[in-house]
Amino acid sequence: MAVGLPDERLQPVSLWKRLLLRPELGSIAGLVVVFLFFAVVAGGSGFLTWGSARNYLEVAAQLGILAAAVAMLMIGGEFDLSVGSMIGVAAILMALLSHPDYAGLPVSLAFFLTAGFALGVGYVNGWLVLRTGLPSFIVTLAMMFILAGANIGFTKLITKITIVSGIGEAVARDPLSPLFTGALLGLPAAVWWWLAVTAALSWVLLRTPFGNWVFGAGGDPNAARNVGVPVRRVKITLFMLTAVAATLVAAIQVMGLGSANVLQGQQKELEAVAAAVIGGCLLTGGYGSVVGAGIGALILAVVQQGIVYTNIDLDWFKVMVGGMILGAVILNNYLRKLSMQVRR
Repeated sequence: MAVGLPDERLQPVSLWKRLLLRPELGSIAGLVVVFLFFAVVAGGSGFLTWGSARNYLEVAAQLGILAAAVAMLMIGGEFDLSVGSMIGVAAILMALLSHPDYAGLPVSLAFFLTAGFALGVGYVNGWLVLRTGLPSFIVTLAMMFILAGANIGFTKLITKITIVSGIGEAVARDPLSPLFTGALLGLPAAVWWWLAVTAALSWVLLRTPFGNWVFGAGGDPNAARNVGVPVRRVKITLFMLTAVAATLVAAIQVMGLGSANVLQGQQKELEAVAAAVIGGCLLTGGYGSVVGAGIGALILAVVQQGIVYTNIDLDWFKVMVGGMILGAVILNNYLRKLSMQVRR
């Protein structure tokens, strides 16, 4: 009877080499450095308290939900700069639909109707990109201005102001509102939504045929089509996903505040892209990590909250974000070159 011997063709891979193959390695290192910096500089000012952790986790959660969907789209080779404006539109639409002086619908029904509208916007974005052949950067930039302008115009036309308030009672009566406003184990619902969305999308990306299609559509769409990947359907689905993610963020904000503002979501599209890039996503598509985007969102949240505890003017937050984006791209490119050498 033959004894099983190790296959000489299979070279054992060390833990370090396996880590190099993960796109989120750079973001993990960045998170450790950023956290240790603020722990040393602002640890005595309250940064290391549970209240501080709860604050930056909640900030990271809302951005992380958006960044997870944006990362999927970037891996698929496209951008969506309209997600920030979509947050504002979804917030106002949901508030108007549930306000007793207007539609007066249950808040949960208003959420599902708003999500349906968002799916339509996402479909239009994807259809325009694929139909016209224009870069998604241009198409969604135009959609960003269209949504933002229409949101302000229609809101002022209907309410005479740019804020829709007075839906707190409707939120309190709705049986589904605790899913968006409640807390579990001391953490707000937004954090659990973030973890669930990140885990679900990461599983889809790494464990399903659709995830393979996303990598193929972003890496080489022509080659992907030649092997039967429905590139058009994949990309439209990803645009619809980012729009729904924006709606989920809007719902968390509206139900938490009991009001909506047309300015909600401003510049969130850039922060989501920044989180995805810091998390290891390439701007060219075909490479990246949903988990890495979540870590990128956490880094931005830690920096934003850490600055407060150091008494540094919050205006410097954008300077630090810009520096982190540049540093992350350089580090990720370096790590990716190392990982390519490991594969050889």
